[in-house]
Amino acid sequence: MTKIKKSEETRTRILEAALVVFRERGFERATMREIATAAGVAVGAAYYYFESKDAIVMAFYERSQSEMRARIEASLAESKTLEQRLQAIISTKFECFGPNRKLLGALSAHSDPEHPLSPFSKETAAIREQDIGFFESAVVDSKVRLPSNIKPYLPRLLWMYQMGLILFWVYDRSDGQKRTMLLYQKTLKMILVTLRLAGLPLLQPLHRLAAELLEVVYAED
Repeated sequence: MTKIKKSEETRTRILEAALVVFRERGFERATMREIATAAGVAVGAAYYYFESKDAIVMAFYERSQSEMRARIEASLAESKTLEQRLQAIISTKFECFGPNRKLLGALSAHSDPEHPLSPFSKETAAIREQDIGFFESAVVDSKVRLPSNIKPYLPRLLWMYQMGLILFWVYDRSDGQKRTMLLYQKTLKMILVTLRLAGLPLLQPLHRLAAELLEVVYAED
């Protein structure tokens, strides 16, 4: 076994052990010493691969994104409608994050963009932009017809919609998170109806106002 391969296996073992500890102890209560013990390595070795618990979570984010990417891209390629494409993205998230739902719930406390683990932080920007790219592909491939001053914002709005669903999901205590699935089904239908109606001439006076609002919300600092 090469040193590189052994190093990768050790890093993966520590990451897997950390996720188990986070599930059992909670993210805030877990310590690097407990993670090292669970992984069967010295504490120093754990810190060698991950300088902190935050670094472990970032590795979890990156690995999850990498694993989901192939699945999402394959599902998008097979989908014919916008509804199918959005379901391909969002449903894959629920499936892949399922085993770590409680961990995501604990991490939701760090929503401030100034916190490195926030989905809105500069540290998670690459993951976020790739994720938004999935929604952009779904919109482009579905040939969604919207005013030119609104359409560029749609992928980010859909990403925000997804984030809202995930936040509801991590706190959903209903059996099998049935409330989340119902919310998901109903709100997705509402979004699709809204997009179909958005191109009606009757709504044109609202387009400028909507575009101005979106420009304010997504304005660069």
